[in-house]
Amino acid sequence: MLVPKKNRHIVYSSLFKEGVLATHKNLTQNKHLYLEVPNLHVVKLLQSLKSRNLVKEQYAWQYLYYTLTDEGIEHLRQYLHVSADTVPATLKKTNKRQQAPSFATRGRLEGAEGPIETRGGAGGRGGRGGRGGRGGYRGEKKFDGAPRDFAPEFEGGASRGRGGFGRGRGRGRGGFGRRPETSSE
Repeated sequence: MLVPKKNRHIVYSSLFKEGVLATHKNLTQNKHLYLEVPNLHVVKLLQSLKSRNLVKEQYAWQYLYYTLTDEGIEHLRQYLHVSADTVPATLKKTNKRQQAPSFATRGRLEGAEGPIETRGGAGGRGGRGGRGGRGGYRGEKKFDGAPRDFAPEFEGGASRGRGGFGRGRGRGRGGFGRRPETSSE
């Protein structure tokens, strides 16, 4: 497919800058979600790169996710005339220090304000120890059942069976449940 050089440059530079590019599978969409390029041009350019193993494709929920490979980085460096020390954002290391996950430690942690008590201090599964476990939100058990003097009465009395629910009242209907008549000769 013939794609204008301006659109090709926009797509390739965005892909190189971020290292990844997501696009909707809908080819009739006028513009790409983030780029000022028709979505059809974006999809077809990335399909071309994929056929040359310069990007990897992942499909999920009507979206196509493309990630640059090492060969793709080299190819786009040559195409865009970028220096060798420039790398995509996916390969840059962040200077932020990650905090330790709260579920991994038990007992006390040292924080900025001093020691912090974690939930895992108490024993047992999950470290809840009766404080804030799953049963806590339900509250106290209010009653164990119906009172002793509770005697419900239903329509139709006790001799009529289940009442008007189901297949009629009793055995008076059709041939179901009827006992065969016996002759008393």
